[in-house]
Amino acid sequence: MMWIEKGGPIIWILIAYSILGLTIIASRYLQLLFTRRCDLSVSPQQWQGGAEKRIIEQLRTVLRLHGHSPELRATAAHQIQAEMKPFESGLKTVAVLANTAPLLGLLGTITGMIKAFQVIESAGGKVDAMALAGGIWEAMLTTGVGLSVAIPLLILLHLLESALGRYHWHLHQTAALVLDRSESVGVAADEGLDAWESVADVL
Repeated sequence: MMWIEKGGPIIWILIAYSILGLTIIASRYLQLLFTRRCDLSVSPQQWQGGAEKRIIEQLRTVLRLHGHSPELRATAAHQIQAEMKPFESGLKTVAVLANTAPLLGLLGTITGMIKAFQVIESAGGKVDAMALAGGIWEAMLTTGVGLSVAIPLLILLHLLESALGRYHWHLHQTAALVLDRSESVGVAADEGLDAWESVADVL
């Protein structure tokens, strides 16, 4: 671990960046992995819990009270957003960490080079080349670590956002399925629960 000691406090900060970022990404991946997803090819009456069930229950309530109205689609959008919010928590933090890690590494390099040139100045220009080379590689070390932290975080963040995008689309399909089918059978506000069940039968 000599390189950690030579890199100074900035190396420790970058290590903390890496641990925090990877922890957030891993937790969101596991959360998404263990999230139950209903089969949209079967009737909603057969769905067993999950976000899809909650969406359909919210739409059922609006249909019962208001029938087809702007509130119906607004409720669908709001419910989808509410279901996605726990998965998106912390992603902005990971993006900030990934984008600032190279800058933090560069800051370490600049401060290291400043110290190296201060040594040259104090020695009156008579500095051993080996000692100078050692000081320079120590300064460049922080930039390398910064990039090593940022690149994996950016790749993993992109993959996670792609997976969340597919899940988001799945929830949109759920809402669209309910809205389109309910409109096709002409649900009215005064038809109540019986009308909803006719929609569920169509689905």
